[in-house]
Amino acid sequence: MNVQTYLRAGVAALALLASSNVLQAAVTVLGWPGGPEETALRAVTEIYNAKADLAPENKVELLFTSREGFFDKLQVDLAAGSTAFDANLIATYSIGKYAPYMEPITLSGEASKVFGDTVLKTMQYDGKQYGVPTDLSLHFLYYRKDLIDALMADDKGKAKYAEISKKYLGEALQPKSPEEWTWQDFGANALYFSQSVNPDSPTRYGTVIQMKNLLFNMMVFHSWARSYGGNWMDDSGKITVDSEAYRTALKMAKMLYDADATPADSTSYEYPEANAAYGAGQVAAMVQWNAAATELTKAQPTTASFAPPSGPDGRFTHIHALGLGINKASKNKEGAAAFLSWLSTEEAALAYAKAGGAPGLTAETAAKLAKDRPDLVQAGQYATTYGFVMNGGTSANALGVYEAQAKEFTGYWAGTQDLDTTMKNITASMTDLLKK
Repeated sequence: MNVQTYLRAGVAALALLASSNVLQAAVTVLGWPGGPEETALRAVTEIYNAKADLAPENKVELLFTSREGFFDKLQVDLAAGSTAFDANLIATYSIGKYAPYMEPITLSGEASKVFGDTVLKTMQYDGKQYGVPTDLSLHFLYYRKDLIDALMADDKGKAKYAEISKKYLGEALQPKSPEEWTWQDFGANALYFSQSVNPDSPTRYGTVIQMKNLLFNMMVFHSWARSYGGNWMDDSGKITVDSEAYRTALKMAKMLYDADATPADSTSYEYPEANAAYGAGQVAAMVQWNAAATELTKAQPTTASFAPPSGPDGRFTHIHALGLGINKASKNKEGAAAFLSWLSTEEAALAYAKAGGAPGLTAETAAKLAKDRPDLVQAGQYATTYGFVMNGGTSANALGVYEAQAKEFTGYWAGTQDLDTTMKNITASMTDLLKK
């Protein structure tokens, strides 16, 4: 869709809003439509609006449009100076694009204790806080504990594992607990549990790698490259993607693809296809979004999870957050600021989580939800300990970088271009997108 089409869509959206009663609301909040994010935001808004000391002019009305083209339409509305909403959704990877049209905010005094500095930084740009993080996305290593335990108790299996790892990885490895895995161990496990490599494997594939030309798949892959020291650019702004770190991770993923350790059609896989393969019992382990925890555990009850494998530079997980910030053109910034400040309190964060949201919480805060939401305990711990945002990951063109990487990296994995060409192309694209 071109810019003119988006502009027409934005004008049409504004006309619709102007004719609706949402404009009569004192504080209008444009949220992420559908899914647990909408459900949770509705729940906490009810709590906020029921407060006895809340002035009528500061009550909150929620507005939801369509997910399709949401961020592009939002940019048009913000750039046009729309007053149809006072606060709106932002995301780590789009914050730089919207920052010129938004107002920096002040969070509650509890915010650092509730979320932790790492999570709060996902809503910062140029040193300023532009939003309160409501939902955190990061990656877990999911694995079949029953299969791993059986392998570690099987001497014959251990010998086979060492033989396979020596052949494919150049090192005779021994199986170990996934909590101790490096990416080499991840690769060895993936090969051992693939019937193409080990006909006796109880699963058809050792892993599933999401290789579709899709920007969100690059976020999953980044945890791999970052553990080898990969980054987008250095502090001077020089693009550093053509590095041994990225090359190593890309080659390892392709090796597993070529060995049929991940499904042959993985180049068309994203979140639902990967979950389906794992849920059907075809996969021994995979790296996937934290949002999949409940679904995968229900499908495969022996599933356990940990942070992604480590590399020479340590253990890392990509993190980004959805959150809410203030529209610079808002007619009720004071009311919007009050609502967002409350959203950054423990009261609001716990209520949001209980309603199905996925805030990134500190261990102390998440412990209060340990019985009902154990996944949030892990998410908060991993985000604080292992979370990272690539240098440039909140820039105005961050989404363009993910899209460019998806195009080039998928091309390499699918065999349509070699690694040198891939590195040359992505360096050129990122240099243009991230130039200062």
